[in-house]
Amino acid sequence: MNIRMILYFLGWVMNIEAVLMLLPCMTALIYQESCGLWFLAVMAVCGGLGIFLTFRKPQNTVFYAKEGFVSVAMSWVVLSFFGALPFYLSREIPVFEDALFEVISGFTTTGSSILTSVEELSRCMLLWRSFTHWIGGMGVIVFMLAVLPLAGGGYNMHIMRAESPGPSVGKLVPKVRATAKLLYLLYFGLTVIQILLLLASKMPVFDTLCLSFGTAGTGGFGILNDSIASYTMVQQAIITVFMIIFGVNFNVYYLFWIRKPKDALCCEEARVYLGIIALSVLAITLNIRQMFPGIFEAFHHAAFQVATIITTTGYATKDFDLWPEFSKTILVLLMFVGACAGSTGGGMKVSRILIGLKQVKKELGSLFHPQSVKIIKLEGKKLEHDIIRSVNAYFIAYALVFAVSLLLVSLDNFDFTTNFTAVAATMNNIGPGLSSVGPTCNFSGFSPLSKYIFMFDMLAGRLEVFPMLLLFAPSTWRRQ
Repeated sequence: MNIRMILYFLGWVMNIEAVLMLLPCMTALIYQESCGLWFLAVMAVCGGLGIFLTFRKPQNTVFYAKEGFVSVAMSWVVLSFFGALPFYLSREIPVFEDALFEVISGFTTTGSSILTSVEELSRCMLLWRSFTHWIGGMGVIVFMLAVLPLAGGGYNMHIMRAESPGPSVGKLVPKVRATAKLLYLLYFGLTVIQILLLLASKMPVFDTLCLSFGTAGTGGFGILNDSIASYTMVQQAIITVFMIIFGVNFNVYYLFWIRKPKDALCCEEARVYLGIIALSVLAITLNIRQMFPGIFEAFHHAAFQVATIITTTGYATKDFDLWPEFSKTILVLLMFVGACAGSTGGGMKVSRILIGLKQVKKELGSLFHPQSVKIIKLEGKKLEHDIIRSVNAYFIAYALVFAVSLLLVSLDNFDFTTNFTAVAATMNNIGPGLSSVGPTCNFSGFSPLSKYIFMFDMLAGRLEVFPMLLLFAPSTWRRQ
């Protein structure tokens, strides 16, 4: 284990976080809020530690998979710890585990909250809260790879693989750093387009920035107690479209960029993702049509809720906990499906579901034709055994973490629906669940133990389970 290189890596995470806190500082200056001074204080401590750890680059920069997973997992823990301090020190969230819960929910783009009245927060805190979604959406590590020559020698791929969502991580271009730059350029460009469209719809500038950060990162922190129910249908429709856009694998947009539209349109995962959305919207629209004055309004809210759940964003226009059981069941199932691999969305990812279904089909075929040799393909390419094995391992690890979390959370004696959807909402980075954690409720009623379990689940869900599990494996820290 290259401890010195891991510390060097963590130092750069602190440096970047200190720089990113300039945005809430500027917000505090604009709105003349004294609590912005706490951001300056945290910036000084965070940046000071970061400079100390990065003052001299280690001579040994060898970076293997184990170091990559540990570095990424520790980076998100460090990022969350310092990110929570302004909330806690300003006393706007006076309990530390609550402040930590809120920030982890932000960085992991979950959107679950412990706040009973979000409108009581100052503007600079609200902006930082939403900005954490944008930072965590594409990943702070991907950003670091885009701007910093860290490990070099091809070792950066171990870092990117640990943070990037999906069963496999590919490079858009031969060099990892160039790939990271392209991803962030696409990410930034799409965010700017959404900002411009929301401004054109006459949404206030502050609201536009916060909601765009939340949409791009598929996070879902609102700045009003009713999420985005107060905004116009046009504004809600813009957010719906962009939630779906940010749930698509960014490789698709890259293919359009390099003028290969045929290849982009043939993306199997994206077509299945859009197909699931279309079928879910149709089914829910028909199921809830009697609850609204017209079919169009039912379609509008069905489309919004399907988009916000499958992309794991977590905004809400209506209290879908009041919808019929059929519609709620569809939404719960979508929580587990999630968005595409290589997007900012969470969940299991459509590609994993596809691979799992293809494996079932293969096994069924083998029962009828035991001697036949069948190959599993995705996007027209043969899937390597390592990818199939990793998908199977992911499903098992996911199920184990989910079951243990559900068991421990049940000690708080909430009803099963609350407990189940709370774990599903945090582990899949959704935000709201059903019952006591529905779209009009929050997670404040849970015990500190349950909140820490949810924090772990949020980080595990964002980092694809294994990086977080490795932190607790004794072999990870054993010297070779």
